[in-house]
Amino acid sequence: MLPAGGPSPAQTCGAVLVAAVLLQSVCVAVTFLYFTSELRQLQDSYSKSGIACLTGEEIGNSIQNLELIESQDREADPCWQVKWHLGKLIKKMMSRSYEENISAINVERTLTLPHTEGQQPRGPTRRIAAHLTGSSGRRSSLASRINPLPRRGIGHKINNWESSRKGHSFLYNVELRNGELVIPQTGFYYIYSQIYFRFRENENEDSDLLGQIRNPKQLVQYVYKLTTYPEPILLMKSARTSCWSKKAEYGLYSIYQGGVFQLKREDRIFVSVSNSDIVDMDKEASFFGAFMI
Repeated sequence: MLPAGGPSPAQTCGAVLVAAVLLQSVCVAVTFLYFTSELRQLQDSYSKSGIACLTGEEIGNSIQNLELIESQDREADPCWQVKWHLGKLIKKMMSRSYEENISAINVERTLTLPHTEGQQPRGPTRRIAAHLTGSSGRRSSLASRINPLPRRGIGHKINNWESSRKGHSFLYNVELRNGELVIPQTGFYYIYSQIYFRFRENENEDSDLLGQIRNPKQLVQYVYKLTTYPEPILLMKSARTSCWSKKAEYGLYSIYQGGVFQLKREDRIFVSVSNSDIVDMDKEASFFGAFMI
């Protein structure tokens, strides 16, 4: 039971304290809600202002007149910072894209243009190749197949090769002219040749001549090219000194060589040999060819 005189001072003080705490909590909550609402409104206003700067009708002109914007009073235009940064970014991206496109065009042009002086531009790649073989005719006809080397040089040029697709021979986009392959297009070519030297004793031949044939000083194969230069240019040479026994019925030897060379259009290549009197033009053993790489 409460005293008849009313609430005690302690009770009154407690009630006042509780009321003060409740009032303070309500004030803090109201203040928080108010500032939250204000911050949200400021954020929305700033976002709308930035979007307005980006979507405004003058954005295109602003990017084009970026230098003019920099020189004007920046405080007079609240959107100048957004426009300035956006313009810088777009210009940087456009410049990078332009440089990449130019680099790609230069690379493509480098690949399609001639790589060597005098090379003719070409469309689709053509197959350029030739393989010439010897003829299986009689040995007595060999003299008509070998001619002295034109102009200056060493050896005797092999004049007649088989190129009419008989056996293994063929010509693709290459012309054979008087024993010479005429190069149709400037580029790098692999050139190869093999010559078969063969001696067989003939009892009817003079013994002194047999001694000279049996003991040749050199067996040499040359590969030359003819250009506008007055003299033929030696590309390859392969040689062997061989002495066959007088008691041997046969004397056999093959010389092969090959290599990559840069040739120009209208250059001509051919093969010459030493000791042409013992060259055997067997089609599987003596051959000459080239192809573009």
